[in-house]
Amino acid sequence: MAGELSRRCSCRFLILCVLVLLPSLVLGDCTCGGGAGGGRDKKEALRYKVGAIAAILFAGAVGVCIPLLGKVVPALRPEKDVFFLVKAFAAGVILATGLIHVLPDAFDHLTSPCLDENPWGKFPFAGFVAMVSAIGTLMVDTYATSYYTRSHFSKARSVASEGDEEHAAAGEDHGGHLHVHTHATHGHSHGSAYQDQEPGTSELLRHRVVSQVLELGIVVHSVIIGISLGTSSSAKTVKPLMAALTFHQFFEGMGLGGCITQAKFKARATIIMALFFSLTTPVGIAIGIGISNTYDESSPRALIIEGVFNAASAGILVYMALVDLLAADFMSAKVQGNGRLQLLCNCFLLFGAGCMALLAKWA
Repeated sequence: MAGELSRRCSCRFLILCVLVLLPSLVLGDCTCGGGAGGGRDKKEALRYKVGAIAAILFAGAVGVCIPLLGKVVPALRPEKDVFFLVKAFAAGVILATGLIHVLPDAFDHLTSPCLDENPWGKFPFAGFVAMVSAIGTLMVDTYATSYYTRSHFSKARSVASEGDEEHAAAGEDHGGHLHVHTHATHGHSHGSAYQDQEPGTSELLRHRVVSQVLELGIVVHSVIIGISLGTSSSAKTVKPLMAALTFHQFFEGMGLGGCITQAKFKARATIIMALFFSLTTPVGIAIGIGISNTYDESSPRALIIEGVFNAASAGILVYMALVDLLAADFMSAKVQGNGRLQLLCNCFLLFGAGCMALLAKWA
C-alpha cells in the first residue's frame, strides 16, 4: 500500500515537473529576450565588422564597374557574346539570392515563435508579400516604361510638327507645286525615321527602368543584411558572413552593372548608381554597429520589419531575374540565332545560381 502510494506520488510529481518545465522548454526555443549569449567578444567582432565594411565596399565597387568597362574593353560591350555570358551568370546569382537567401529569411522572421500566433502563425505572410511585391514590380515596370515611351515620342512628334511647319512656310515662297512635293517628301522621310527610331528608343527606355527597379530591390535587402551583420556580437558569426557577403556583393554588382551599361545613362547618373549600390551594405553595417547595444533582433517589431522587407525584396529580385534579365536576353534574336551562345548562357546561368546557392551554407 505504501509502495503504491509512493508510485502515485512519483507519477504526480513527474507530471507536475513536465507541466512546469514544458513552457520553459518552449520558451527556450524562442530567445525573444535578446540576452547576450556566451562566448561573445564585441571588440573582436568589431574588428571584423570594420574589415567587412572595407572588403564589401571594394568587392561591390569592382563588381558593378566590370560591365561598365565596355568603353575600354571591347569584349565587355553589350553587343558582344561575353556580355551576355556575364549577365546570365549575374542573373543566376540574383535569382538564387532572392529564392535561397532572402525569401527563406523572410519566412524565418515572419513565422518566428516570438510573434503572436494570430495572425502571423495562421497565414504565410512572407509568400504573400513576395507575390504582391512581384506583381507591384510588374506594374511599375510596365507603367513606367509606357509612360516614358509616350512622353519621349510626344516630344519627338511636337519637334517634328514644328519642323514641318517651318518647311511648309519656306515652300510657299517658292511656289505651290514645290511646296507640295517637298513637304510630302519631308513627311515621308520623317515617318520612316520615326519608325526606325522607336524600337531602339523604347528598348533603351526599358533598360533604364529595369536598372532603376533592380537597384531598388538590391538596395533594400543589402541594407537589411548589412544591419544584421553590424548588430552581431559574435566573431564566429561575423567571419563567415563577411566572406559570403563579399562574394555576394561582387556578383550582384556584375548584374546591376550590366543593366546600367545597357541603359546608357550619362556619366554622372552612372557614377551615382554605382556608388549607391557599393555603399548600401557598408552603410547598413555601420548602422548596425551604431545600434548594436540597443537593437534586439528577436523583438517582434524587428522580426516583422525585417521579414516584410526581405519578402518584398525577394519578390522584386525574382521578378527582375526571370523577366527583365533572363527572358529578355535568352529570347533575344542574338541568343536565339546562335546555338553555341545559347548553350553557354544556360551553363553560366546554372553556374551563377550554383555559386550563390553554395554561399547559403555560410550566410
